Amino acid sequence: MISSSVSRKITMAISGLFLVIFLAQHFTINITSVFSEKTFNELSHFMGTNPLVQFVLQPILIFGVVYHFLMGFYLEIINRSSRNIKYSFYKGSSNSSWMSRNMIISGLVILSFLGLHFYDFWFPEIDYKYLKILPENPERYYEELVHKFNNPIRVVLYVISFVFLALHLLHGFDSAFQSIGVNNKYSIAIKKGTTIFSLIIPLGFVFIALFHYLNHG
Repeated sequence: MISSSVSRKITMAISGLFLVIFLAQHFTINITSVFSEKTFNELSHFMGTNPLVQFVLQPILIFGVVYHFLMGFYLEIINRSSRNIKYSFYKGSSNSSWMSRNMIISGLVILSFLGLHFYDFWFPEIDYKYLKILPENPERYYEELVHKFNNPIRVVLYVISFVFLALHLLHGFDSAFQSIGVNNKYSIAIKKGTTIFSLIIPLGFVFIALFHYLNHG
C-alpha cells in the first residue's frame, strides 16, 4: 500500500513537471505576440500544422492534463480519508502554507480556466481545420488572439486564473522534485528556481492579456 502510494505521488510529480515544460513552451510562443505579430503567426502556424505536434504531442499533453488532475483529486481524497486522528484545535497555517493546504482549490480554478481556454482556442481550431475545413490562413492567429482579449470579463477571468496558477506552482513545482527524490545539495537552488518560474510565467501571461486588452480592446 505504501509503495503504491509513493508510486502514485511520483507519477503525479512527473506529469506535473511535464505540464510545466508545456507551460514554458506555451508562454514562449504567446509572449512573441507582444513584440511581433509576424513571429507569433509563424510559430502558431507551425504548432497548428506540424503533424508531430498535432497527432503525437497534443494527445500526450491532453492525457497528461487529465491524468495530473484526476490523480491530484484522488490523492487528496485518500489523504483526507486517511486522517483518523482529529484535532480539537488545529492551526493549519502554523504547520503548512495556504498553498499546500488548498492545492485542490487552485487546481479546480486552473481546471476551469483550461475549459475556458479550450473553448476560446482549441475548439475553434478543431472546428476551423477538421469540421468546416476552411482554407489555411497562416496570418489568422494573431487576430484571433487579440479578439479574445477585447472582452474585459474574459481578461479578468484569465488574470484570476493565472494568479491561482502561480499559487499552485509555488507549492507544486518544488514538491514535484521532492516527490521524485531530488533532495540534495541542489535543493536550495531548485527551490529558488521553481519560485522564480512560478511567479514570472503566470505574471507574464497576465501581462500578455492586459497588454492586448489595453492596446486592442
